[in-house]
Amino acid sequence: MSVLLKLTNVAVYVGDACLLEPISLALKQGQPLTILGQTGSGKSLLAQAIMGLLPTDLSVSGDIEAFGKVMTIEERQALWGREMVMLPQEPWHSLDPLMKGIDQVKEVYQFVREKDPQEALAMAEEDLRHVGLADNGHKRADELSGGMAQRLAIAAATAGGAHVILADEPTKGLDVTRRDGIVRLLQARSKLGSLLTITHDVAVARQLGGLLLVMKEGRLVEQGEAAQVLDHPKDDYTRELIAAEPRAWQDMAPTMRKNDADDILIADNVRLERGGRTLFDGLSFSIKQGEVVGIVGDSGCGKSSLGDALLNLLPVSSGKLTRSNKTAKPHQWLKLYQDPPSAFSSSVTLGQLLDDVVDLHGIDKARISPLMDRLNLPEGILDRNCLAVSGGELQRFAILRALLLDPVFLFADEPTSRLDPITAKEVTGLLVELASEAGCAVLLVSHDMDLVRKTCHQVVSI
Repeated sequence: MSVLLKLTNVAVYVGDACLLEPISLALKQGQPLTILGQTGSGKSLLAQAIMGLLPTDLSVSGDIEAFGKVMTIEERQALWGREMVMLPQEPWHSLDPLMKGIDQVKEVYQFVREKDPQEALAMAEEDLRHVGLADNGHKRADELSGGMAQRLAIAAATAGGAHVILADEPTKGLDVTRRDGIVRLLQARSKLGSLLTITHDVAVARQLGGLLLVMKEGRLVEQGEAAQVLDHPKDDYTRELIAAEPRAWQDMAPTMRKNDADDILIADNVRLERGGRTLFDGLSFSIKQGEVVGIVGDSGCGKSSLGDALLNLLPVSSGKLTRSNKTAKPHQWLKLYQDPPSAFSSSVTLGQLLDDVVDLHGIDKARISPLMDRLNLPEGILDRNCLAVSGGELQRFAILRALLLDPVFLFADEPTSRLDPITAKEVTGLLVELASEAGCAVLLVSHDMDLVRKTCHQVVSI
């Protein structure tokens, strides 16, 4: 097998501080390589270093060899699309907000693969059918759910036929069926080349097979054949990571006496339409103070739209929504977004964003540090903007900001989709504690049925 990509002692620094310790690896043709690890362990930094996408304040050392030649950043960037492609962790960073999805895939075939317009359209339609978007190609990215946007980004990125595919958390926010389909799609696209996948999902790492590298806090802790590492882990962290999968959790749902709790929200025979399509009809349920309610359903079925309707951000088509807590302020009805970058401005630091919340709502600033410790957030991220931290760190920061506002109702839209199993368990536990300790109602969306069963008092299927 020929080596398509080779790294020799590649490290990433911010100033003199080492964020990613020297790492060497070889990506061979036809042999998938997966990097598994905790949120913020340096996995995405490594992918950005390979592609030449590191922020300007970070530097890289070591040699990066592509197709048998040690290349500069500019030389690697010249390979984008045709020979090397990266699927970013956030689909919104790679999609044109003004173009229909079908056109974004079509133009890759037309301008990269040099197909005529009719053939390019036919190939784009086939790709969208493979990723379950056959009926949604006419929509813009902002009209798609997070999972649907992720599938569109993958279809567009892989249409160019690149031999080296770097996929950064390609299955986050997808239900199991869609997840498995995306893995199969990436495997098929990489048969003649190579696939490097970054994930915190142990099931995805197992399904991909090939070589597996396990990372923690910017260093490599274990490597070997995927099946061998996952079935017989040697490092304590690898064992901890595997043991933290939701199916192994103890029951987290706190004990609550429903007769003593008041309904905070009632949905009665609700129907919701969007874009001329009925998402769901006849939906009825109630949520009490301190209750954790799970929302499950396939990607694109309307789970996020339901949450927006409950927060009065979308009108319902029929039926009735009743909020019974009249003393809560508007900012105490909150949403944790599936894609946290959509909730933050990149023009200021995270620290400034917290200061604005503190000043606006008169919050005791002394509450911030203990919450940051509880969420495993380093103080240093407050000096960065939302684009300079990992997806998992930004999601935990979003939870921090929400907790400071003492919510009475929290719509958590896939709040752990960017977190490794260990951090996901901790964050989910924190949300459950919030419901129990503060009497906050939590509506939890997840594609992971094991997670929902272990944490929720009731489950609503859409």
